[in-house]
Amino acid sequence: MRDVLMQKEDFSDFSLGGFPFDPNHSAMGEYHYDPPTGYQGNWYCPMADYSWKGPFWSVAPRAGKHWMENQMVKPLVQDPWRPWSTLVTGDRQWKNYEVDAKMLFLNTHGLAGICLRYQNSRCFVLFCHNGGKLQWAMRDQEEYVVLAEKEYTPEFDVPYEVRLSVDGDTYTAEIDGVTLQARCDRYAAGRIALMATVPVQYTDIEISMYAQDQKEYAAVKAEMAADLAAQRALYPKMKLDRRISLQNFGAGRHLRFGDLTGDGTLDMIICQHHKRVLSDRYADISCMTAFDLSGKVLWQIGEPCPDSWHTDLTADLPFQITDINGDGKNEVVTVMDFKLRILEGTTGRELASIPVPISDSPLETLYSGVPYGQYAFDRVNIDAVRICNFSGNPVGTDILIKDRYSRLWAYNNKLELLWHYHDGITGHFPYTADLNGDGKDEMFVGYNMVDSNGKKLWTLPAKDHTDEIIIGKLIPDSDKDYIGIVSGEEGFMILDFDGNVLVRKLICHAQRISTANYRPDLPGYETAVTTFWGSQGIVLLYDGHGNVLYSDEPGTNGNVIIPVNWTGDGKDLILLNADCEKGGMIDGWGRQVVPFPEDGHPTQCVEVLDLFGDARDEVVVWDAKEMWIYTQDTPFPGDKINAPLKYPHNNASNYRGEFSWPRWVDVK
Repeated sequence: MRDVLMQKEDFSDFSLGGFPFDPNHSAMGEYHYDPPTGYQGNWYCPMADYSWKGPFWSVAPRAGKHWMENQMVKPLVQDPWRPWSTLVTGDRQWKNYEVDAKMLFLNTHGLAGICLRYQNSRCFVLFCHNGGKLQWAMRDQEEYVVLAEKEYTPEFDVPYEVRLSVDGDTYTAEIDGVTLQARCDRYAAGRIALMATVPVQYTDIEISMYAQDQKEYAAVKAEMAADLAAQRALYPKMKLDRRISLQNFGAGRHLRFGDLTGDGTLDMIICQHHKRVLSDRYADISCMTAFDLSGKVLWQIGEPCPDSWHTDLTADLPFQITDINGDGKNEVVTVMDFKLRILEGTTGRELASIPVPISDSPLETLYSGVPYGQYAFDRVNIDAVRICNFSGNPVGTDILIKDRYSRLWAYNNKLELLWHYHDGITGHFPYTADLNGDGKDEMFVGYNMVDSNGKKLWTLPAKDHTDEIIIGKLIPDSDKDYIGIVSGEEGFMILDFDGNVLVRKLICHAQRISTANYRPDLPGYETAVTTFWGSQGIVLLYDGHGNVLYSDEPGTNGNVIIPVNWTGDGKDLILLNADCEKGGMIDGWGRQVVPFPEDGHPTQCVEVLDLFGDARDEVVVWDAKEMWIYTQDTPFPGDKINAPLKYPHNNASNYRGEFSWPRWVDVK
């Protein structure tokens, strides 16, 4: 061990059994902050895998000691999005250090080792035993390079003392009298991580540094702390404006904002749901509650139920607030009980409705959503509604509905069918806009560009479904708009309107995307992307040419990466989640410049919008019981304020890419 012990782990502070994990292995963490419950100590597991059952890691007893054991068994293949089982600890700023540990191999045919200078579960330097060889290897996203190796096979069920060290670009490993050295200059500093594809146990882990290295590390941390304090002083703090009881009608992130009463202020609708057949495949709105910013219930349809079965959902629900008939008042467009309905905004009274289409498509043409080999209902179960303009009206008053994830139907505001589209994978939520200047919307859905008559213009040769889409000036030094998508295993892409791929980054399962002026020192706009399935919770920031500006793995799910106009000065912040320690708002350098106060606020859901009319955003956090609304603790000081163009309220979705295009106005 070196001079200064930085961290010691023998797992004696853990109870025997599984390291905290999501027992449902669900998609809740795509847009909810849904951390696993239980003691995690100094560790976190950056894993999300719906194909796995049970915990990824477990504390096991052996000879009076606690050993951390990998539970997840995976074939050793270079799968682009399923990571090897990983458990992480330490500090991003650790540079030169030594790791001493005990390892016990319960399977000598797969991969088992320890990562140094760990960045995330796709970027690290790894020492491992891998099927009869000791190896040093480097991974950087899709790149995996064996740096050095030796023939060696450990004995089964025998504890080995392992010593690893990194100094500059030199990595050294010692095990059972065997030494293996490698050189790699890819990463300058990073955490450590346990990593394996087969059962293996670890204990008595010690991380140490030479005194000089510890002194340099402490100086870096002090400098970062001083810089963070100085940066935080430049921003208004969060001030709690109000708390609203959601009584028994609360839900997860299925909330819409719009003026329902015509008084010029925003109201809200929140929906609970009823699950049918299997999990969330056929969710249906069971209770719709409209309420204002004081918490007063305006109207309610259905029967409320606070049980999480009705409140927690891993899909969209079909409802929007919009002026669909052009009378100057907002209506609610929704699907409930297999009917497409238009409701009066002030009362919830039904103004018009039609049955949703019959489900008569051959099963082999339906992508996902068909459990047990048959479509469950005679009529289609609708999971999303979008307001569009396929008719060429002054404003959008057409209605697009979709199932999960194959078919779409377009209607006008008289509920007359315009066209039906069924070709490929729809993804979660299509994007519509007038892209060719003819006064009518085109639609980008899944990987297809479709004209205003429902005719496909082109398609990308891709497989996994598209999660989120944005269209705008994504590339600097160009007056053209481009398409930005995150599409699971297909990664993050920027396309032109002819379907040419200009930027593509394979980053595991790309889940969310937002574009804004996160780095005012750079030309154009920057795009934030985060991951979920496989390597969970990686946050990346790219410039318009696809160069990485910032990357981190905060160790949480629910990173919504929404752009926040917090200061009104044109510099956008990135909201991660509502956790006090690992969430809050970060700037384009990754600094947590606006943290949440430690006041007991809800953390499950978060949304950002201008609620009070000063152009700056408020932050809304809630769970099924209560909603809290935060605003700035200081007024805006200038004469001109940024009132950015953002995704319109009448097309809300849990699967919409976010954008913030600057727009300067006089201060009211």
